[in-house]
Amino acid sequence: MSLQDITDRIAKAETAAGRAAGSVKLIAVSKVQPDERVQAILDQGHRCFGENRVQEAAGKWPDFTAQFPDVDLHLIGPLQTNKARQAMELFSTIHSVDRPKLARTLARLAQEVGSCPDLFIQVNTGEEEQKAGILPADADAFIAECRELDLPVRGVMCIPPVDEEPALHFALLAKIAGRNGLEGLSMGMSSDFEKAIALGATHIRVGSAIFGERVRPRE
Repeated sequence: MSLQDITDRIAKAETAAGRAAGSVKLIAVSKVQPDERVQAILDQGHRCFGENRVQEAAGKWPDFTAQFPDVDLHLIGPLQTNKARQAMELFSTIHSVDRPKLARTLARLAQEVGSCPDLFIQVNTGEEEQKAGILPADADAFIAECRELDLPVRGVMCIPPVDEEPALHFALLAKIAGRNGLEGLSMGMSSDFEKAIALGATHIRVGSAIFGERVRPRE
């Protein structure tokens, strides 16, 4: 499948949902992809990309952003507090704010440097023990805490359990966003982004459908 195929499907899903054209941002998930694949997507004019790890992004993106200064880079994976400063320098948006300690660290760094990326609160909608994210029952209080820290919270993010109907989780995330006055909904991946768009997604994260299967480095 090509980048054009995905953008065509997004446009159709926007129309079907009665959404405005261009209301959904496509994050091309470039984690563990070789540079030549990323270069090919950049050469087609796409500029919004997602990475899972700060260290990988730091090794990959400075050369690309030197060529393409309008790249919009999003962190979609977990963020350790000791990598927060580097993440704030690399990324325009962080989708994985998931605990008070990280929020406090980001707030302190934002005060130091005078700016902060846009932030999304990661919600563990499936309440999975092995998965990051604030629990749904705690989401409202955590969003309020982040706002008290003057953090630029723009929305919420989720990754549904692989064995459950994703639409249920997208609907739950949309309810959390709605009652907290948040417009951003980061939800939907290669296999389910049309359902996410139907339920209000503003950001979708698509990797393998654009780049092909991931190429993991040898151990």
